[in-house]
Amino acid sequence: MSVFSKISEDRVIYRGKSFFLIRDAFPVSPGHTLIISNEEKTDFFLLDEDERGELTELIITAKELIESEFSPDGYNIGMNCGEVAGQTVMHFHCHVIPRYSGDMENPRGGVRHCIADKGYY
Repeated sequence: MSVFSKISEDRVIYRGKSFFLIRDAFPVSPGHTLIISNEEKTDFFLLDEDERGELTELIITAKELIESEFSPDGYNIGMNCGEVAGQTVMHFHCHVIPRYSGDMENPRGGVRHCIADKGYY
């Protein structure tokens, strides 16, 4: 059973048909939100067509919920698929990470920095 299956209902900020949203317990930035599948599927590639469509809608919902409390200047949206990609909880979840001007000295390259020396080009 995944740690996400044990999340108490009071942490859920939105519930859709196939997913629910929570604020990340270890946020990268204020408002960091997770979209988690109700059904325990390992990663994005196991979602069906309907789930992928709902996921797209819920990314927008997450953005709206974040902006109702915070004022970010940008976003990173990410999913880790497989252990070698950094996935540690084998239950689908998508990170919606608000970004703020000045939160790092040089954000150029964004997620490209997940592999050393590949972010700068």
